[in-house]
Amino acid sequence: MKKSKQPFRLIYDIKIIEHLIAVERKYHSLIRETITEQLTYEPETETLNRKPLARPTELGATWELRFGPGNRFRVFYEADPTSRKVNILAIGVKERNKLFIAGKEYDL
Repeated sequence: MKKSKQPFRLIYDIKIIEHLIAVERKYHSLIRETITEQLTYEPETETLNRKPLARPTELGATWELRFGPGNRFRVFYEADPTSRKVNILAIGVKERNKLFIAGKEYDL
């Protein structure tokens, strides 16, 4: 079966701005480029650093993308293959065994 190469539309939640404020500015372009590269065509293809979540997050995300130095960044999203949309719901920073989104600690 051949995969469709029609791109998904990336839709950022309004709260992403708050999430990025908590991340060092020098990483903003890396975050933007990685999201575009990883989620535009096959957001629901599991890879080493992209996986479905065992249970949806409190934000409604069903997938997680890990990347950056030491895999410290996390992007939480949901994909809708029917409408070809990816909803980017949260961008977080993992520090040791803690996850921070917009400076607030979340349970893993």
